[in-house]
Formats: sequence, C-alpha cells, structure tokens
Amino acid sequence: MIESTIAFIGGGNMARSLIGGLLADGCPAGQIRVADPDLAQIQALQRQYGIETSLDNKQVLAGAQAVLLAVKPQVMKPVLKEIAGAIRAQRPLIVSIAAGVRERDISAWVSASDLPIVRAMPNTPALVQSGATGLYANSAVDDAQRALAESILRAVGLTVWVDREELIDTVTGLSGSGPAYFFLLMEAMEDAAHALGLPREAARLLTLQTAFGAAKLALESEEGVAELRKRVTSPGGTTERAIQAFESGGLRTLVGDAVRAAKARSAELADTFGGAA
Repeated sequence: MIESTIAFIGGGNMARSLIGGLLADGCPAGQIRVADPDLAQIQALQRQYGIETSLDNKQVLAGAQAVLLAVKPQVMKPVLKEIAGAIRAQRPLIVSIAAGVRERDISAWVSASDLPIVRAMPNTPALVQSGATGLYANSAVDDAQRALAESILRAVGLTVWVDREELIDTVTGLSGSGPAYFFLLMEAMEDAAHALGLPREAARLLTLQTAFGAAKLALESEEGVAELRKRVTSPGGTTERAIQAFESGGLRTLVGDAVRAAKARSAELADTFGGAA
C-alpha cells in the first residue's frame, strides 16, 4: 500500500482515473490531494472521492512526497514556474504524465538540475483501469521513488520502464496513440461485416468481443502473438485467406509507418513545448 502523500496538479480525466485506481488499491484518501483551477472540477472530485482539493497548487504541494503533473503540455511551463520555489524547497518526486514535455524542460522551468523526475506515458484505457504506461526515470530518482512512481501508475494498468528518455516517444507511438489504431481496425471490421449483411449492433458486439478476447488470450498465454496467430490460421482455411489479404495489402508496412509517424510527431511536440525553456 502506498504510504506517501501524493499531490496532483491538474484534476482532469487521467488524474481522476489515477485517483480512483489508487483508492481502489487501498491508498487512504487522506494521502491524496488535488489542485485545479476549475472549481466545479475539484468540488466533484472532493464529493466523489473524499480527498483534499484546492484551487491553489502550492497548498496541495506542502508536505507531499510525490507531485503528479497532470496538466496539458502547453500550460506546463507557467504552472511549474508558479510552484518552482516550493518544488526546490521540498524536493519531492516529480511524476509527469504530460505528453511531449521532456525532463530537461521540467528541470529548467523549476530552475533545478538535480530533482528526481519520472516521465510517464499512460494511455486512455487507464480510464477503465486497463492502461499501458511507459516510464522513464532520471538519474536523481532512487529505488524507493521508482517503486512509488510505478505503484501510482500501476493502479490503472500495466507499467514498463525504459532506460532512455527518447524511448518515451516510441512508447507514445505504440501504446500512447495505440488505442486509436485498434479502434480504427474495429471500426473497419464492423463496417465490413455490416456491408456483408450483419445488423449494425450485432457487428459491433461481435467485433468488440473478438478484440477483447484476442487481447485477453494473448495476455494470458505463454506464447507470443505470432504463434497464436499461426495456431488459428489453418492451411487453406478462411483465416489464412484473410491474412493473405492483409499481407498483400502491406499491413505490416502501414503499421510500421503509422507508429514511426506518431513517434516523430511526439518528438516534434517536445521540441515545440520545450523551445522556450
């Protein structure tokens, strides 16, 4: 169970999902604080979770061992500059879930080069406690702080550490943007089945359950996905014919191009957000 006090700066959807996950994992409500400029937002969080909330970022920071930055990337700089003094005085673990904001820019905006910082790239299934998060820690993060950061993000799903910050851009291209790739495939499958005569609702339900079942089977199997695919692809059968259509259409190349495009855009955005550091 997490025993540290965690201050959330920003109370949007991802913060809400993390708070819900932490409470479900047994973290006491008294150890979670949230600041957000939206009064209605923090009032709703207080009612739903019984946690401390404030309009004042500095107020929730006081005494916190971890600060989770859950604000939009484009407002990260002014937010950090406002709380820079408190951060330097306290030296909490900083966990940023803002896409495209590099560790060096966070350090620059708080005017400190040796703060423990973890960058996290969760994805939207975290909203239903089924997320996938990539984590990167700078050299100032100790083992206990790594464990704390992992515990926070693991409250909403699976976590994987990477040892180089630039790999967070790859994580963004894979799992950060990845849910949309699967939604697109599911959308196409549903449309194809409907065009071939299935009622829309039947096509939708069969598509969704097939996607869920395939993912669950892959997660619970000791075999890799390539082997699982081979096992359901009988020679001369219907699945083999469909796979041949995918392969002849260049699916692998297209997917590779998509992940690389998202990765490149993640790096571009980091350059944009950090350009005025």
